Amino acid sequence: MKTIGWIGLGNMGIPMVNNLLNNNYNVLFFNRNQTSKAIIEEKGATGINDLDNIISQSDVIFLTLPNDDIVKDTFDRIHTTIKDKIFINSSTISPSLAEKLAMSIKDKGGYYLDAPVSGSVKPAVDGTLLFLVGGDKSVYERAIPYFEVMGKSHYYLGESGSGSKAKLAINYYMSVVVQGLAETVLFAEQNGINREMMTAIVNDSACGSGMSKIKTSAILSDDYPAAFPLKFMLKDIRLAQEAGWDTALTQAAEQAYAKASEQGLAEQDLMAVIKAIQ
Repeated sequence: MKTIGWIGLGNMGIPMVNNLLNNNYNVLFFNRNQTSKAIIEEKGATGINDLDNIISQSDVIFLTLPNDDIVKDTFDRIHTTIKDKIFINSSTISPSLAEKLAMSIKDKGGYYLDAPVSGSVKPAVDGTLLFLVGGDKSVYERAIPYFEVMGKSHYYLGESGSGSKAKLAINYYMSVVVQGLAETVLFAEQNGINREMMTAIVNDSACGSGMSKIKTSAILSDDYPAAFPLKFMLKDIRLAQEAGWDTALTQAAEQAYAKASEQGLAEQDLMAVIKAIQ
């Protein structure tokens, strides 16, 4: 069995690694957060303090990092050989960076897949994520066993950068669905229809969705613990704009989530955008 290296143990990385451990994979990890380190070591993973060491000791390296800058910095700090290593980047980054990393790693004899996931913390815990994969198809086929342990579906989308493009598209859709739900509830509330009644109507109608049902309890309690932090949604909307999608709706979404972030809601769930609209 291949040894898996994992870089980045945030809200998503921990449950994803846990599912690999539950399926008897050998996992090494590199992470600076001591709390995350203790949690995952108790599950059987082995912490490696040096970035080059984790890569030299691993066959397949997954990354779940917050943004382009941290991903780029991580790869810039790799000095060991990466020949024959497979890098599977499940971070949400710009398609242009994914393409650059794929080319750079290929030139050094390694392999690269951009494989961001659709799904938040609960699907990560349940092993029901969707992997959106770009890169060489033969490398994708070698990675399928890992995807099947951590997800319910995996989509091969073509050349490097394709996975990142699909991830920005689905996250953009999520941003406007959540903003639309927020505005629907607030419009109804302004006109005398309470949140409990309006969310029940939405969920029982053709407009009801997994997203509306998941977010209902947060709307009713007006409490928004982060399943998907609002700051990451704002980042992804802006990445979509940089990638060439900048419509009136995109601009409205960017303004709403930016306002929420400026109001101190960045670390809360993206559904907290309702407070900024309110």
